[in-house]
Amino acid sequence: MARNERHVVPNPNGGWDVKKPVSSRASAHLRTQAEAQTRAGQIVHNTGGGEVITHGRDGRIRDSDTIAPGNDPNPPRDLK
Repeated sequence: MARNERHVVPNPNGGWDVKKPVSSRASAHLRTQAEAQTRAGQIVHNTGGGEVITHGRDGRIRDSDTIAPGNDPNPPRDLK
């Protein structure tokens, strides 16, 4: 089963796109990176959870978030 993930990537014409891997079209186009991250999280949550991977303007991955009910491979440690 393929991972459910969306990538937040810069659009060459300005703004930010939410894209599914190997898809040529964006799922959403938003003005700011923060708006695109929020929308990507909504899409992933609505499709059963998974990963939101955010890229910087240079195209390199700068952040990754697991959206419930996804399976986080590196969950935060319980500090109790």
